[in-house]
Amino acid sequence: MKKFKKYFPFIVVIIFVALVVGFLSQNNNFSQKIGGQDIKFTKIAGQTLKIELALTLKEQEQGLSGRKTLAPDEGMLFVFSKPSVNYFWMKDMNFPIDMIWLDENLKVIYLKKEAQPESYPETFGPGVDNSYVLEVSAGFSEKNNLKEGDSIEFLY
Repeated sequence: MKKFKKYFPFIVVIIFVALVVGFLSQNNNFSQKIGGQDIKFTKIAGQTLKIELALTLKEQEQGLSGRKTLAPDEGMLFVFSKPSVNYFWMKDMNFPIDMIWLDENLKVIYLKKEAQPESYPETFGPGVDNSYVLEVSAGFSEKNNLKEGDSIEFLY
């Protein structure tokens, strides 16, 4: 019993460290994969887009800011660890985009078409919980008749 009391603080610290490491590695796995697989493309409005994931807070803060262009068949998917209210702006953007908010079931819940760089510091968003935001080239939503209630699909 004396040995147990002697080592008890060390055991508590080891358990605490193991829990913290487990939590962080679980979050890290989420940030690299969704559903255990890397998402490479998304299918939306009958179109397949090559996507870049914005998973970490740093990647999400950067987004498409500072880039010169975005190809018509590309997009950036912002993935949030849990549903939350997320607003976006056009800070340091060099071109207009369409922003598509999605719920946890991959349904479109809000669209901001043709968001212009000069709109900064205005923010855009549905004001309700969302799990993903997909940014695509301006005009994509209109050209492909995308509307609220439509679904998207992740392709691996």
